[in-house]
Amino acid sequence: MLNVHLSLKLLFAVTEAPQNWSDHALWWEQKNCWLLKNHWTLDKYGVQADADLRFTPQHKPLCLQLPNMKTIKLTITFSSVVFKAVEEICKALNIRRSEELSLLRPPDDPKKKKKKDKGKGQAEDDIIDMDTISGVAGNSLYSKTMTATYDPENGTPASATSLWFGDNPLTASQPNIPAEELAKMYLPLSMEDKAVINAGWLDSSRSLMEQGVQENDKLLLRFKYHCFFDLNPKYDAVRITQLYEQARWAILLEEIECTEEEMLMFASLQYHICKLTMSTKPVDLSDEPEIDEVEAALSHLETTLEGRSTDRILVCISTQPYLFVPSVLCRPKRLLRTFKEYWFVFRDTSISYYKNKESANGEPIEQLHLRGCEVVPDVNVTEKKFGIKLLLPVADGMNEVYIRCDHETQYAKWKAACILASKGKTMAYSSYNTEVKNIQSFLQMKSLAPPPGQAAPDVESMEMNAECFVSPRYAKRYKNKQLSTRILEAHHNISQLTLMEAKLRFIQAWQSLPEFGIKYYIVRFKGCKKDEILGISYNRLIRIDMSTRLPLTTWRFSNMKQWNVNWEIRQVTIEFDQNVSVAFSCQSCDCRVVHEYIGGYIFLSTRSKDQNETLDEELFRKLTGGQE
Repeated sequence: MLNVHLSLKLLFAVTEAPQNWSDHALWWEQKNCWLLKNHWTLDKYGVQADADLRFTPQHKPLCLQLPNMKTIKLTITFSSVVFKAVEEICKALNIRRSEELSLLRPPDDPKKKKKKDKGKGQAEDDIIDMDTISGVAGNSLYSKTMTATYDPENGTPASATSLWFGDNPLTASQPNIPAEELAKMYLPLSMEDKAVINAGWLDSSRSLMEQGVQENDKLLLRFKYHCFFDLNPKYDAVRITQLYEQARWAILLEEIECTEEEMLMFASLQYHICKLTMSTKPVDLSDEPEIDEVEAALSHLETTLEGRSTDRILVCISTQPYLFVPSVLCRPKRLLRTFKEYWFVFRDTSISYYKNKESANGEPIEQLHLRGCEVVPDVNVTEKKFGIKLLLPVADGMNEVYIRCDHETQYAKWKAACILASKGKTMAYSSYNTEVKNIQSFLQMKSLAPPPGQAAPDVESMEMNAECFVSPRYAKRYKNKQLSTRILEAHHNISQLTLMEAKLRFIQAWQSLPEFGIKYYIVRFKGCKKDEILGISYNRLIRIDMSTRLPLTTWRFSNMKQWNVNWEIRQVTIEFDQNVSVAFSCQSCDCRVVHEYIGGYIFLSTRSKDQNETLDEELFRKLTGGQE
């Protein structure tokens, strides 16, 4: 009985043409699997005399649309699982933290099928062949001497990206397309539409061929898990640029909702980035501030020691914001909101509120414990509205509390305190003042009024079409000159930012949006007769009513005890603290997709800066793969 290895040697012997067959392997079409275990016999695989086996290369060209909407052709392995294939792609493109990305099938658009056939030749001309650029198929974008080497101790690259990226086209932001082309791409998406698109993520534990992907097929490379770890301008020029591009397109195509004020803020940042990118002076990434590893380690040690010794100190903020809702704790269904004034005291990780200042020495009306809560901004700088929505964890989900502050400074202090408290940290923690400053800086960026003493913007100086910086729906509300004026007014507040700082600010603003990172799926909960929407974020699950689009319940991953899948009936069951259990079946996708999302976020939560760049692939497979 011959094993696979000997069978292949016989196959090479009868082949007259001299060729390197080392990359070839057997693919079993009927069983949809690779025969990669060379020590196994064909009989052990179950191969019979009538089996149709294909002797084919394991590395094949694949077309990938990057987050910046540019399409590249890259030769990657079709026999490895998608998790390894994405790692290979990211290594070729010099993108760190490959575990945050994955491959997505392009959504089907029947209206465009005829157009695609007509413009096929033109589309192929727009594809960048990375194998031609690198010179050798399968190698990284640049020569080995320009590939980053990583420190084995802390996992960071041994040199800055500016030294080994060279003139990397992936670090340059793409110019905004004309408003007419943007309008053709724009398509309003409902939650159901988004659920259909999100069903297209490939299974990370199976190979490309096993999922029906063929040579030269087109897939989308996207940041799947919105949990961006250790973003560093010194090492992550490509990663930051591609993140910015994915965020930019999400804003322009309204894949995520934002207010008019936020849209203009994003427009001003895009204008600033476009302006810097198109400037004649080349962008030198080495101008970014150098980070001394020793200083960073000492600072981290100082922060750790300060946190341990001073967290016991009780620091109190007493002020008079307003609580939104008379009964204090409210369900998301109850939309009747009235403001009532109380006296608040923020101490440690909880908020106590009293009837008035005089009664603050007695028992509070109620104490709100913020550990594990969700902090959602409710801000409109133009209208002087500074609100904070707190989602407090309870046994059967989350309760909502609204707090309204009087001005920016008060809001920044309270929000910073709430964010730290949600992580179990007090205001004595060393990062509190930094958090306050970051929030104040973000509010200033959202302000559309020019700084005091500064002249009104000159609309004629704006060389670009303002309509290409906002979504088509917002572009219809204003004339081009009005839109230019408002963008230039907002631009005054960020005009001093460097190119990399502006991209990071854009990403941070994207992350602050209420819907950031939420992926929607249509599910049916056990015991219910109608479909509902399940939202999956980096730290929680959200049950949403399909008819009203309002959240019904929220469960946090931090309260999750375990989850499992019944592969026979395709049902996901999740158990939380306090004996809370939920079960549902997926209607818009295979339950593997939801299972992998939950397991993926749990996996990402285990990352630490003390770890090196090597990923625990076995742990990822245990959390996301499952058994059928």
